[in-house]
Amino acid sequence: MELVLVTKTSRSVVVELTDSGKYYTKNQYDIYVNDKKYMESNKVITSIYDLKPDTDYKIMVEYDGEQKAIQVHTDYEFVTLNVREFGAYGDGVHDDTNAIQCAIMSCPPHSRVLVPAGEYKISSIFLKSDLTLELAKDAVLSAYTEREKFPILPGVIESYDEKEEYNLGSWEGNPLDTFSAIVCGINVENVVITGQGTIEGNTNFENWWKDCKIRNIAWRPRLFFINHCSNVTMHGITVQNSPSWTIHPYFSDHLKFIDVTIKNPANSHNTDGLDPESCTDVLVLGTYISVGDDCIAIKSGKIYMAERYQVPTSNMIVRQCCMRDGHGAVTVGSEIAAGVKDVHIKDCLFMNTDRGLRVKTRRGRGKLSVLDDISFEDIDMDNVMTPFVVNSFYFCDPDGKTEYVSIKKPLPVDSRTPSIKNLTFKNIKATNCHVAGTYICGLPESKIERLTFENIDFSYAEDAKSGVAAMMLGCEEGCKQGMVVSNIKELVLKNVHVVGCEGEAIVADNVDKIIK
Repeated sequence: MELVLVTKTSRSVVVELTDSGKYYTKNQYDIYVNDKKYMESNKVITSIYDLKPDTDYKIMVEYDGEQKAIQVHTDYEFVTLNVREFGAYGDGVHDDTNAIQCAIMSCPPHSRVLVPAGEYKISSIFLKSDLTLELAKDAVLSAYTEREKFPILPGVIESYDEKEEYNLGSWEGNPLDTFSAIVCGINVENVVITGQGTIEGNTNFENWWKDCKIRNIAWRPRLFFINHCSNVTMHGITVQNSPSWTIHPYFSDHLKFIDVTIKNPANSHNTDGLDPESCTDVLVLGTYISVGDDCIAIKSGKIYMAERYQVPTSNMIVRQCCMRDGHGAVTVGSEIAAGVKDVHIKDCLFMNTDRGLRVKTRRGRGKLSVLDDISFEDIDMDNVMTPFVVNSFYFCDPDGKTEYVSIKKPLPVDSRTPSIKNLTFKNIKATNCHVAGTYICGLPESKIERLTFENIDFSYAEDAKSGVAAMMLGCEEGCKQGMVVSNIKELVLKNVHVVGCEGEAIVADNVDKIIK
């Protein structure tokens, strides 16, 4: 066990207590700041607030009678701009958008904009480079829901010489007109959004979630959207009740989401938690996600954006996180036409989700849609319907249920054919499973190259529910199916246990080579 510094600002520090559990520590422990007890914690990743800038601190933890300490020097801060001094009321009545935007645009480098306790009504606010925005405890950025209050981000703006284009709005993998997010960043860098406050979307079935599949003026906004941004950190805050995808980084890099809480109702529409799209170098650490769709959905656009820009999502780490109640804990797809690679999920808890890993792809995603080097390691799952689903026949888009997408016999490999190379699952325990332990189906003309299961334990709930493991035509409803895999070149099985399934534990079809 070690105490490790994760990140710091001028006013806060985040620490990690290593080897103490997955998201939650095995036991509660005490945290001391300069030898004075500061708080108790039961999380591996813990944030410490209300510190002073440019100051030395001793951070110590006492866990099961053992003490660990580190020395930290907080960052320099020039000035704090309090949004109240810029005219914000924080009374839940007045429109505080302009006052908060004025404070943001006035903020010099090495400074922060402070939103103190209160309810601040806003539509869209836009970030700028070299900004620290802090939402204090009990501060709420409370969004309006009237469409007329939100600007629109155009999907495509043609360049003057008609040779290039400028893309701002995005909707489900295509460059389409979209209402700007509640908090939005365009072409900015070196931004930190931190604190113990909340961004509240105020969405319900009478406003943004009503007729959610119909474009009304423009497509629904995100709660947080950044486009072509770099070095952005979100830390500590709570984001909830989003109009659509909650956090959507788009063509951005060097991103950190640390100790964030993301909450949407389980029955809300398309409220994915975190959807990095064509992003590089993404860290998701100590984050709690409970939503109405996929908790994390990794994307890289549909065919137009993929062929034009060819930017996969890559170099992503998800660690010490807790996902619950969504359709998938971590999903790859379905808009992955530029590919996904080098993604690693480790030391996480998945609870009450429909699936653990969920890959959604299909013919028509294109030859650039290559999924490679994706791993899940040291994961505990409980009451997950089907821990692993890889679906190469996902019936999305208007042509999703056509013969071209759904047919199970091999078709010619061409420019429309996606591929899956290397998936690894290691040290995973899944209890109270329901529909199937594993349901993995590659394309017959483009088999999954290598699929590895090592140290895996599946066990089923006594009252296991029947259901359909994957959204594909021909997938029959089941209750306690074992590991169902098909269309794989090389299947590696090492120390895999399936307890309580109905029928065979492992059903492998059209697998070229099995290594045990």
